[in-house]
Amino acid sequence: MPSSTLNGKVAWITGGGSGIGLAGGIELARAGAHVVISGRSAETLKKAEKELKAAGSGETIALDVADQKEVARAAAEIAKRRGRIDILINSAGINHPKRNFRNVSIDGWNQIVAINLSGMFYCVHAVLPGMRERKDGLIINVSSWAGRYASTLTGPGYNATKHAVVALTESINMEECAHGIRATSVLPGEVATPILEKRPVPPSQEERARMLQADDLGKTILFIASLPARACVNEIIISPTWNRFYLGGLETPKN
Repeated sequence: MPSSTLNGKVAWITGGGSGIGLAGGIELARAGAHVVISGRSAETLKKAEKELKAAGSGETIALDVADQKEVARAAAEIAKRRGRIDILINSAGINHPKRNFRNVSIDGWNQIVAINLSGMFYCVHAVLPGMRERKDGLIINVSSWAGRYASTLTGPGYNATKHAVVALTESINMEECAHGIRATSVLPGEVATPILEKRPVPPSQEERARMLQADDLGKTILFIASLPARACVNEIIISPTWNRFYLGGLETPKN
């Protein structure tokens, strides 16, 4: 049985079909929240919905966050069904195998920016009016280790957008704290999630076992969401103890 820590709260999680988003959704559902997860893949969402409902109360909405009109419709639909959105978790994000200046395409760059940054802004923009009206709201934006420490491994598009996520989050806190709204940037180091398959050289299973796991980030999200409304966690940087960025075990292939 879920606890009542977040009983009655409504949480919307983008990129919630797998990885960090799904792990966060499961933790919030266990804590009593009604969780709505969105994503682009109907098949992934179908599987995720079963896990979500096994943990507590939840549902799914198909959504491409890069489409502003789709985002606005999704936010309005959630508000219509559940009355409000108390918590927004922006976990949707992408990268491409061809991600460095020597091989990134204009289309690839545009896709990264559209989902990692513009899509996040669209979701924030959609929920802020309701949060202002209620004088309460929590926004958790998933950035990256690359949002603080740029790397050739992650490439210019990912580095730039994940740095921008931190700035966007700071802007929310600066402008909206007077309205009872708080925002957190979560900057994880390597996490064993499906996005690793998009790397030029995907890590081995042995390497993934030493990384953060999605459940670790799910618990981090729950910690932030469980704090009283008077407490704002501005930023959390969390990394594996076996941190390959420190150990010099990460290099970008030359070809």
